[in-house]
Amino acid sequence: MKKANDFSWYLSRFLTAYLSGEKNLSTNTIAVYRDSFRLFLLFCEQKMDVAPDRITISLLTKELILKYLDWLETERKCRIITRNQRLSSIHGFLKYVQKQMPENLFELQRILGISSKRVTKTIVPYLTEDELKILFQQPDIRTKQGKRDLVILVLMYDSAARVQELADLKVKNIRLNSPAVITLHGKGNKTRHVPILGRTKELLTGYLEDHKKYAWGVAIADTPVFLIKSTNS
Repeated sequence: MKKANDFSWYLSRFLTAYLSGEKNLSTNTIAVYRDSFRLFLLFCEQKMDVAPDRITISLLTKELILKYLDWLETERKCRIITRNQRLSSIHGFLKYVQKQMPENLFELQRILGISSKRVTKTIVPYLTEDELKILFQQPDIRTKQGKRDLVILVLMYDSAARVQELADLKVKNIRLNSPAVITLHGKGNKTRHVPILGRTKELLTGYLEDHKKYAWGVAIADTPVFLIKSTNS
């Protein structure tokens, strides 16, 4: 490996062999890293007049990264939380690089010393009981789509599941025998088991019976619970 292309070499190794292999991160998490560096390459080319194939590890300085972060906020109109996410991606990469290139340790440590900006947390308002009743009355349960939408709403409320977690939910992730449990796969390949009770269990049981999706072998077990016509998932 030549010094002239050390950045591209280490970045390729980081995004492929390290994140997916050694760290076993999810595809979505790796995509965040990839997008962060796509923007960094764009910044270097447009604002610093440095083409991607000319970027080297020695070119990375604290001042350069601060300019990049400022560009994200001022010109790209990124929120602070996004700015912090991009910085975290750079930190992750440099922690990997510094183990391979100790001769650059001083400058890399300066970059690693850049702090995330404080984000003001907003209090998320909750729905009242009457508002929940109105929400659950919106799906037209006379239709298959309406029944599905009601199950999704009730399940999201009862399990605190994210939209993506329910989109990834498969028949095999549901146990209706007492105690009834659904297994959710969240961000970063994290898995959690959530009990479902009462009305939620009844609705989910009825939904699965209507769609004949359970106890039919592996092919059915791997079927997404909630199907959408356009994507079949």
